[in-house]
Amino acid sequence: MYAVCSSFRSVPRSILRVKDQRHLCSPRVILAATRLLSSGSGQSERASKPRADLPDYKTDINIHDHKLKRPDKPPPPVPRWVGLDDLKKRVQGSLIPETLKHMEENEDFKITAENLRKLGQVKLTREERKKRQRALYNLGVPNFRDFVKSRLKENDISVEGLLKRKKTEVLQLNIGLYCNQACNHCHVESSPKRKEMMNRQTAERCIELLAKSPEIHTLDLTGGAPELCQEFRYLAKAGRDLGRQVIDRCNLTALLEPGQEDTAQFLAENQIKVIASLPCYSAKNVNLQRGRGVFDKSIQALLVLNSLGYGIPGTGLEIDLVYNPLGAFLPPPQEALRQQYKEELMSIFGIQFNELYTITNMPIKRFADFLYRRNELQDYMDVLVRNFNPETVPGLMCYNTLNVNWQGQIYDCDFNQQMDIGISAKKLPDRAINQKSSKSPFLSIWDIENVDDLLGARVAIDNHCFGCTAGMGSS
Repeated sequence: MYAVCSSFRSVPRSILRVKDQRHLCSPRVILAATRLLSSGSGQSERASKPRADLPDYKTDINIHDHKLKRPDKPPPPVPRWVGLDDLKKRVQGSLIPETLKHMEENEDFKITAENLRKLGQVKLTREERKKRQRALYNLGVPNFRDFVKSRLKENDISVEGLLKRKKTEVLQLNIGLYCNQACNHCHVESSPKRKEMMNRQTAERCIELLAKSPEIHTLDLTGGAPELCQEFRYLAKAGRDLGRQVIDRCNLTALLEPGQEDTAQFLAENQIKVIASLPCYSAKNVNLQRGRGVFDKSIQALLVLNSLGYGIPGTGLEIDLVYNPLGAFLPPPQEALRQQYKEELMSIFGIQFNELYTITNMPIKRFADFLYRRNELQDYMDVLVRNFNPETVPGLMCYNTLNVNWQGQIYDCDFNQQMDIGISAKKLPDRAINQKSSKSPFLSIWDIENVDDLLGARVAIDNHCFGCTAGMGSS
């Protein structure tokens, strides 16, 4: 038997894969063994040297736990709303039957109707005010006027002329409570069941006041759904003939009601500015807040208005949208939300508009009921108080807006109208007015010669006013 080379005795025979020791010293085996020993010696040498900086050289040795990450899916393309295909067919007919059906089925509406039947509107409004006042009392908040004065002083803002009427520049007419919708946030409590509307005599007196008051640059028509009220076109046309800007506060769906087929065209021909409610760009949220079928009709109405030039640069026809929150929270930042609306409405529906305004929900009427039944009224009042914004005070609508209800009574704002807090002759600064009507303690359009009679009058305030100074306000 051949002797085994001493230098290879440490090499396992299993590695050399030999069957007979006589082959251990063959040239081929010697070469293989030399390479193996050289390799082992190199590894040992490298291990003894300092390691290079390899920040990602840390793979876990438990390779049974290793998993491949699934490839990221590419972002889905912006979906085209499938409803556009048969939208015109779907929005045929009136929304009113669906609204009335919803009112009959909805528990909140049924409770409100029963309370109204038992207590009457005046007592119901008084009870609502007491609930807000009780919430503010529990929060330790003083009355609105004292609260605002103290906060302005804290911010080194002058309180001179605070909450006193200035020159009237906007005449806002609530020409009726009739509406084809019944939104759960509505501070006017409009619905198809409300039949109150301004008559021609009252409308003519409003135009007469407008003509005598050149400082008024805007006639603001609201409701209800103002387009569905009998004097809408008379007022809109008369306001334009006097050279004033006319605003139509539109719920959009009214433009598609039977008999209103040419209303959008009327608005465009008279260059009437449209301010339209659209609380979201999704069907789910809009229908939740405003009723079944509202979203489809709102989108179709916007498409019709766009086709007439509204929202299109260079046409001079303006349409602004209004967002208000679904629940007891403040709206998002206005400019960021405006951009979001622009992108969503254009990419999905091809809709354009001019501006977007965010407003805070006022804790009155239906929205107050909504909060109270959910035990959220005090929390919401706390939100409004904690988010007082002193920058909203100079722009409050009560400074330069005169609000008129369908009967001709005058108010500092539309919210005061709903709370039946009118303008009293007692609050006028050293100015005698011969009040012609004895039915109400408040003034009407027949009691004043022109809007200058109201200059300097003390603004009527109450506990709902915190809604106009929270966040970006509600004016």
